[in-house]
Amino acid sequence: MPAAAGPGISVSTTGSTVSVTTSACTQISGSWGTASLLTSSQGSFAQGRQVTLSGTSTSQSAAWSSVSAGTYTVIVICSDGTTAGTQSVVVSPTPSPTRSPSPSASPSRGVMGGTGGSATDYGTVTLVAGGTLVGAGLLGTAWYLRRRHKPYRF
Repeated sequence: MPAAAGPGISVSTTGSTVSVTTSACTQISGSWGTASLLTSSQGSFAQGRQVTLSGTSTSQSAAWSSVSAGTYTVIVICSDGTTAGTQSVVVSPTPSPTRSPSPSASPSRGVMGGTGGSATDYGTVTLVAGGTLVGAGLLGTAWYLRRRHKPYRF
């Protein structure tokens, strides 16, 4: 009997992470089963990147991180040996910001307004340090202007 591709598993991608969820497996000897991520050149479950399923009796899942762009097949085999499902997934390439040390030529398409944004996600420590510096600058400015406003004392 061929493996079901439909409701047995649900595969999704977020950036370079591929995740699979199923509710078809039952726990046997502490194991739910195994999921495998196969490239287009790999033909069997054993050749793929295998991850052990984790979860509860209502939902089991697995995930692969740092997956490069391409088309993959996800196969989930439960611990009792049955195939929960097979599904193809496409991982899109993530554009990486590149900085060129030398000046580049003028853009041929002009300025593309509105497509920018922050290329770096700054952490909490960086944001707190920046906020502290801004606060110190405001306090210093207020102190300077207040001292300047008072008449000179001898």
